[in-house]
Amino acid sequence: MKDIRATVRLQFHAGFTLDDAMQRVDYFADLGVSHVYASPLLASRTGSTHGYDGIDPTRIDPELGGEAALERLVARLRSRGMGLILDIVPNHVAVGGSENPWWQEVLAWGRASPYADFFDIDWQSPDPLLRGRLLVPFLGAPYDEVLTSGLLTLDYVPEAASFTLDYHEHRFPIDPRRYGDILRHAAHQALHQLAAAFDGLQTRLDAYAAVGELRRQLRHALEDESARAALARALERFDGNREAGAGRLHALIERQNYRLAWWRTASDEINWRRFFDITELGGLRVELPEVFEATHSLILQLVEAGWVDGLRVDHVDGLADPRGYCLRLRERLDALQASRPAEVPARVALYVEKILAEGERLHSDWGIEGTTGYEFMNEISGVQHDPAGAVPLHRLWREVSGRADDFLAEVRRARGEMLDTALASEFEACGLALHKVARARRETRDVTLGAIKRALKALVVHFPVYRSYADENGRPAQDAPFFRQAMAGARDDLNPPDAAVLDRLERWLGGEAPGDCQDDEERGLRLRAITRFQQLTSPVAAKAVEDTAGYRSAVLISRNDVGFDPQSFCIPLPEFHTASAFRQRHFPHSLVTTATHDHKRGEDVRARLAALSEKGGLFAERVRQWRAQAGSLRRSVASGEAPSPGDELILYQLLLGAWSPSLDSDDEDAMREFTERLAQWQQKALREAKLRSHWLWPDEAYEQASRAFLEEALLGDPACREALAAAARELDLPGAINGLAQATLRMTVPGVPDLYQGTEYWDFSLVDPDNRRPVDYAARRASLGRGEAPAEALGHWRDGHVKQALVQRLLRLRSQYPALFAEGDYRPLQVVGDREAHVLGFMRQHDEQAVLVVVPRLPAKLLKAAMLPHIPAENWGDSQLQVTPAMPGEWRDVLSNASLRLGEGTLPIGELLREFPVAVLVREDGPARDA
Repeated sequence: MKDIRATVRLQFHAGFTLDDAMQRVDYFADLGVSHVYASPLLASRTGSTHGYDGIDPTRIDPELGGEAALERLVARLRSRGMGLILDIVPNHVAVGGSENPWWQEVLAWGRASPYADFFDIDWQSPDPLLRGRLLVPFLGAPYDEVLTSGLLTLDYVPEAASFTLDYHEHRFPIDPRRYGDILRHAAHQALHQLAAAFDGLQTRLDAYAAVGELRRQLRHALEDESARAALARALERFDGNREAGAGRLHALIERQNYRLAWWRTASDEINWRRFFDITELGGLRVELPEVFEATHSLILQLVEAGWVDGLRVDHVDGLADPRGYCLRLRERLDALQASRPAEVPARVALYVEKILAEGERLHSDWGIEGTTGYEFMNEISGVQHDPAGAVPLHRLWREVSGRADDFLAEVRRARGEMLDTALASEFEACGLALHKVARARRETRDVTLGAIKRALKALVVHFPVYRSYADENGRPAQDAPFFRQAMAGARDDLNPPDAAVLDRLERWLGGEAPGDCQDDEERGLRLRAITRFQQLTSPVAAKAVEDTAGYRSAVLISRNDVGFDPQSFCIPLPEFHTASAFRQRHFPHSLVTTATHDHKRGEDVRARLAALSEKGGLFAERVRQWRAQAGSLRRSVASGEAPSPGDELILYQLLLGAWSPSLDSDDEDAMREFTERLAQWQQKALREAKLRSHWLWPDEAYEQASRAFLEEALLGDPACREALAAAARELDLPGAINGLAQATLRMTVPGVPDLYQGTEYWDFSLVDPDNRRPVDYAARRASLGRGEAPAEALGHWRDGHVKQALVQRLLRLRSQYPALFAEGDYRPLQVVGDREAHVLGFMRQHDEQAVLVVVPRLPAKLLKAAMLPHIPAENWGDSQLQVTPAMPGEWRDVLSNASLRLGEGTLPIGELLREFPVAVLVREDGPARDA
């Protein structure tokens, strides 16, 4: 059994089950991956397309085939020497509806539920209507409107002998201690007696345990037809359509452990932690040992049985204590090593989904292999963008959109908006937690909540990373520079008295170690405030950067993606090399990827737009022409012109990037399909930007007019369509070269390459759900079976087979030289000559084994009259690769099998890249071995 060498990420759902994946194992094995990297497999909501809305962590999702299907998949993987990595979601589960048994018990019993502490609920809310209760904002209209509409019905559930309030897909359970309030309305002696018995539960400490017998008696009593009829009449007395019934129903609801509310109240008043601002996903307190055990029991069983070789932790920044969680999980995984089957890897890998901001490094004391690779996506994208394109494209954005081109300014505005709107309740909770800290000491009792909130808002607005990782020992030194940066920015926004409060926040939020507090109550208050703060900055960052500013500011949309650093238009080559060398030294087994289920634009969309950065001036001229020609296509709506100039510019960028090399503008069916995909992206983009439309209050007139503009441009106006098609064709060759280069780098740099489902062909997907469309594995199986060499497939490159052939060759190389890629060092190569800026090269060496990698960058300027995505040798001019003392010897080109002897001096780049757009050479002196 191999260690993790390369992974393929698969998205499981009812349309692609575990048995479906089992049928693809031979293909994945032949492609060269060692492990299937699965989306969450634990039971999720019925019909879930992604698995991140789990409802029961104690079983495998039956819609995917259940545990039996998982066992079949694992057996098939093991038969091919492969394994499984499992995505887990410790931060949250799905709530609402009726499918989550833990949530239903909390609604029914409140604080008396054994699951009451599983969820991060503030049972001591300052709101008297929520004291000891939780807000349940799932109503589609204001509470009274729903109450009197008849849509909210009181029902009896025979199989559970329970009462519920039913509303569409939701079932809100009635507290069993309040069943008497219903049964007393039934004109039946046995039911009246049971009403008194259920009333008695209100004073019993063992009510949760005792209710089972009373349910049995209720079920028995209702075997009598007259009792059933009496109960039916009683339920009719709670009919909200009638004034008296609405009054009774309201009185009953007011006695429950929850307050039913309109969904719009959530942002301002919710008193439990959500995943971001998604009210259907409730936060778990996995930091509690009992919650950890309940949510990880099955996962650890699968690990011990040898079914799972690695875990990917979703949204680690949402947890109260990411470091503590990872170390606890690492300890449990290591303890299972001895009991795992002998033929599987002993150590189970642990990865975290973590977005690293500019200058931020992953903490090295978490006991993990690394991240899921978003930072590598940013690095490879950045190094492929031409710095010369920054000036004309920044100018174009300012000119056309009328908005500033300072991305950080957009982020700060968006952060402020998030704190005022979508995450207002989370902000309020953090402010209240800090206010309690202030009240704990005489010297700070006069610090007001208002002052705290003003200082806190400024601090969060300027926070440059997703979160800090302070605990009872205070703030780690690694986090200190980012906190200082946030303090400096916040101070500029505050008046002197509030700036003084800011200094206190710095100490309370980890500048002073809470563990040093002599008073246990104060220590607890500080730790709670730290947790609230750190669980606030993360969703604010995600919503402000990825889901708002990323759709508002688009100097070039390819630099706006999950985990990217959009304020940096490009990344210099030395920075790329530094990051790669750092990964090799500190996290050599971290995942590296260029496409994920979360990406906003597919890897080859970004590759094409990177090529557009080389044509910044020309693109600017064309945009001005297109805007002039498209004047008649725009419409005037109540909110203004549609689309807005900024939205129109983003649309032009996106459609050029997503225009497949095989898409013929004369193919009406293909163009309609492409237009529909773009229209779905467009609606999401407009709502995410929150400028002219919004998820919570969509401007349908603006959206429809913007869609009409898109449809007319691509389907109705021939001149406009052909102008756009011609511009798209110019990106085909350089975009393909960039795509091959990034695939090559992903397979050869330090780290474990992750291949997102289907992206072994060209990937022109858009934001989800577009990037989760079905994959045509039959076509991929057929093309792989033909066994074409990459150079052969280059002749028909538009179908994407050349990328697949390249991926297979490089994965095969990793299989032949596992130690070289797992442990080999990383050494940048020096190129000299007039094209030196167009080459990225490095060598990796382990003992006598070595691999040399050279790829082009900024290829558009070198292609000239080329007919294939391959820079002609003569266009490399006098560019030379400098041969270091470690390089002389016999080398084999992995992609062409040609032999090459390196001597001292230099090697012409044109010779090195004569046969194929990229070069990967392995030194034959050292012995290769099969993994």
